[in-house]
Amino acid sequence: MRRLGCFICLAILLFGAPLARASIFGNIRGIVHDPQHRPIEGATATLRAVSSDWSKTAKTNQDGEFEFDAVSVGDYRITISHPGFTTLEQTLTVNSGAAPILHFPLEIASVSQSVEVTASANQVNPESSTTQNSISRSAIAQTPGADRTNSLAMITEYVPSATVVHDQLHIRGGHQVSWLVDGVPVPNTNIASNVGPQFDPKDIDYLEVQRGGYSAEYGDRTYGMFNVVPRTGFERNNQADLVTSFGSLYQTNDQLSFGSHTRRFAYYASVNGNRTDRGLEPPAAKEIHDLGSGLGGFTSLIFNATPNDQLRLVSSSRQDHYQAPNTPGDQAAGIRDVENEHDAFVNFSWLHTAGPGLVLTVSPFYHYNRAHYIGGPNDTPIIPESDRGSQYIGGQATLSVVKGAHNARAGFTAFGQRDNTLFGITANDGSGQSLHQREKLWGSVSALYLEDQFKATSWLTLNGGVRYTHYSGSLVENATNPRIGAAIQIPKARWVLRGFYGRYYQAPPLSTISGPLIDFALQRGFSFLPLRGERDEQWEVGLAIPVRGWTLDLDHFSTRARNFFDHDALGNSNIFFPLTIETARIRGTEATLGSPRIFGRMQIHAAFSNQTVEGGGAVSGGLTDFTPPDEGFFLLDHDQRNTLS
Repeated sequence: MRRLGCFICLAILLFGAPLARASIFGNIRGIVHDPQHRPIEGATATLRAVSSDWSKTAKTNQDGEFEFDAVSVGDYRITISHPGFTTLEQTLTVNSGAAPILHFPLEIASVSQSVEVTASANQVNPESSTTQNSISRSAIAQTPGADRTNSLAMITEYVPSATVVHDQLHIRGGHQVSWLVDGVPVPNTNIASNVGPQFDPKDIDYLEVQRGGYSAEYGDRTYGMFNVVPRTGFERNNQADLVTSFGSLYQTNDQLSFGSHTRRFAYYASVNGNRTDRGLEPPAAKEIHDLGSGLGGFTSLIFNATPNDQLRLVSSSRQDHYQAPNTPGDQAAGIRDVENEHDAFVNFSWLHTAGPGLVLTVSPFYHYNRAHYIGGPNDTPIIPESDRGSQYIGGQATLSVVKGAHNARAGFTAFGQRDNTLFGITANDGSGQSLHQREKLWGSVSALYLEDQFKATSWLTLNGGVRYTHYSGSLVENATNPRIGAAIQIPKARWVLRGFYGRYYQAPPLSTISGPLIDFALQRGFSFLPLRGERDEQWEVGLAIPVRGWTLDLDHFSTRARNFFDHDALGNSNIFFPLTIETARIRGTEATLGSPRIFGRMQIHAAFSNQTVEGGGAVSGGLTDFTPPDEGFFLLDHDQRNTLS
């Protein structure tokens, strides 16, 4: 009861105080001037989203300056007009946390005025030391298989080093990634317990992927950040879409979505269903006992309460059912294991523009995640069962200030976690031995961060910050992690050279083993060591080369980890015991290539990665038999590879 009271108090504090979120917004600042570089006062700047009807208008001040605050990630067109001058139009991409200053030179209008369209303002973000990709809705729709429910092709086709192995997403050799929707985190400290993705790709407008060089604002899930910008309804006008398909292996991917908007309100909602006879990666050449099916729903609401206040609500719920695939021998033996999963979240955000360049964001959130593995009566030598339900409740608060050469943010985030876990094993040798144990565990994570992006010169931007994290569960840990980076834009060529160094702390899962189960394990030479947080040290350098709409991005990174998170499967099941390895080192080189639209009909992309992932030392946490470790470093089995898409 004492822990329950603490948990409730934490929730009240989170929802009552100014709490925040990681940003999916950027600022756009511009200066409008005439051919003699004199500022033009009263010019009209109109910003319009490429993929929807969203728009915003601003006027320039006496210095020719204008600003758009809290602009969502995505592609936009900006139009500058003023009587007596030609109208200028430009396309640009907004990245989260960015605040570029753009210059718009207007020419004196001739007798017959015309519209001048220029190239994109920036093909790469010249101020960021973060390695990132931005994947649009149109790219997802046009990439084969990427918009299928429960597909991760939108990531594996565009992100270097991203692969799906044993039905789990791996990036840069690690499992732990963060998902955010509308900038609000969907926390999940469990490792490899779910195989179903949380999002239907057809509900995504943009997916911003960061895979290194994170600012202090973003958390500590070292291996990948997926920032989902969902569809909002601004792209529709009282419109409903039905998508349905049928293919080999009795595969269906169906969705009904509808949405619309006014000047102040927009809504989008969808329901989806899917099934296939190849749900999980089969252990044999033929799919046997491998059905997968699911149902889900998604909602996004946006309301502009005042010109300075915006309210956002995003919610989702889905259920998935998987048969554990068999070999011919398993099928003949009558093995029929299944996995049932449920995931639901609701996120709310209040964005308040307190002044030019000053934005406060308040975001409480809730996430429920469950994975239930049920062994069949013919399993041998034991029948396993694992049923874990996790609830997360918390919030974040961020204050961002964009002024002059500074783009600063400060924030606080916290959530409480409650796990309700049933684990059981039943001997199938006629002995009647059976062990079933239920555990209810509590934990919390809180973090405080401060960072600044300082544009020292027109070609040099410095990024620096610090993040303090406190974890409380079966043990208590604290970490203070600095992060520094720089971005240099080479004059005239407009190439961008990046460099970054940072440290991370990743809180451990709450999973533990005690009571009869630990006694059972001790009888067989095993024990369970407490799981500690993973601590990572990372550096990387990169070079982005934009040429006539083409962009080549090169990156080299190195990560050293202590208490590296991995997992071990229980027999031929989807039950994974989390464990930590004493140390690990990950090194890799990545390259991405993107083209503009060619002949108005096609685009080219390529993503390549070469990496190695090596472990060293003993198992330092989780279930272990204390086997002496191999001397030196050893390759971790499935996490080193060349990837090319």
